[in-house]
Amino acid sequence: MALERILLAVGPGNEEYRKNLTDFVTDVASPADITVVLTHVFTQDEFESTTERLGIESPTEVTPDEVARRHDTIRSISKGLDEAGIEYETRGAVGSHSEEIIRIATENNSDLIVVGGRKRTPAGKAVFGSTAQEVMLSAPCPVTLVRES
Repeated sequence: MALERILLAVGPGNEEYRKNLTDFVTDVASPADITVVLTHVFTQDEFESTTERLGIESPTEVTPDEVARRHDTIRSISKGLDEAGIEYETRGAVGSHSEEIIRIATENNSDLIVVGGRKRTPAGKAVFGSTAQEVMLSAPCPVTLVRES
């Protein structure tokens, strides 16, 4: 099966390894003309604090897609994709991180989901849960986990 669309899910905490995410997606997408769906999911609180930080007076004035496009991590990854000549679109959503990633991947017929992850102790996983783990268990397509260095 040839890949046509990769969903790259970027979330809170991915700032530390955005280069790893960008490098991985560039290595996979560039040689095969694959479109990347660059996705950021916000909780309601994250969305409101991000719009406030961006100087947007009312979160209802903008779409989640627009807020995602203006988010620092997305802008940094976008720059890397632009430099590599990779076609991409930016999607934003507000809700449960894992549920929204899966919804967007399904809507966009993604062939692969790429998520970032960090090392956690077994107790940390049990107590805090893991968006990456939830996505891996419920995704409509294969999932690749890119860890921080």
